[in-house]
Amino acid sequence: MKKTTHFHPTPKERGLSRSRICKGKGALCETHSAGAAQTGAFVAIDNHPFPFASSACRRFFSFSFPGFGNLMQQRYATAFMLILWELFINTKAHINTGILYSLLGDFEKAKAVLDERWLMFYVAIYMYSIWDSYRGSVDMNKLYLLADREDAPISSIRMGIWDINYLDKREPWLALVWSVLAPGLGHLYVHKVITGLFIFTFTILVSYFAHLPEAITYTLTGRFDCATKIIDMQWALYLPSIYSFIFYDAYVSAVEYNKLFEKELAHYLRRRFQPKRFAWPI
Repeated sequence: MKKTTHFHPTPKERGLSRSRICKGKGALCETHSAGAAQTGAFVAIDNHPFPFASSACRRFFSFSFPGFGNLMQQRYATAFMLILWELFINTKAHINTGILYSLLGDFEKAKAVLDERWLMFYVAIYMYSIWDSYRGSVDMNKLYLLADREDAPISSIRMGIWDINYLDKREPWLALVWSVLAPGLGHLYVHKVITGLFIFTFTILVSYFAHLPEAITYTLTGRFDCATKIIDMQWALYLPSIYSFIFYDAYVSAVEYNKLFEKELAHYLRRRFQPKRFAWPI
């Protein structure tokens, strides 16, 4: 039987291969093996790894609510700034109210309710939010591929001021159920503490200004006219985007962390128990 030889690149050769992959990205091309392990897919902000991400999902959530795409990437400073800016400028320009009248076919009211002084500041930040979440996803995917190619080590546990974070199997459906019961609980379940606390506070704030609890109470007691009068649609129209993001992000985070757990387990077994002379099938 013909003996198969397997090529194992040296650190220098891996560096050359890495330079070819990220040619044209100056800062990334200068990253060495240790740097890739620290900035790649297996170590990230708030002790969480970022898996290979769909840039289309990031763009969609940035389109529905600026800042949500960045929040999915755990770029907290940018995400919080864009989310609060959207909340401020949308409320001042009455954009949600204009959208509501447009959907009802009352275009004259839609034009009358919009405040053009604030509306002019909205477009540029809105477009930047979509573009920045897409750009961030592309760059993070490249870092993921580099770290995965180099078989970078995965930190299985880390203790910090926010939480004791560790890799473990979690049920995606349970993360979804907790998110349905109360916004943010699903993120706390998957140990995304900062995102969970922000989402909880943010959703409660929006629901309060929309008078959602009172509207729900009137609806349950059959007083529909009071419910329609008391609810503030300018604030209520934020909620579909918010809840869509909460459900999706909590569920997908649990799925991706399960994949990462399996990858770390395979890495541990291969490093500790696999014979060094093991012949790779490919």
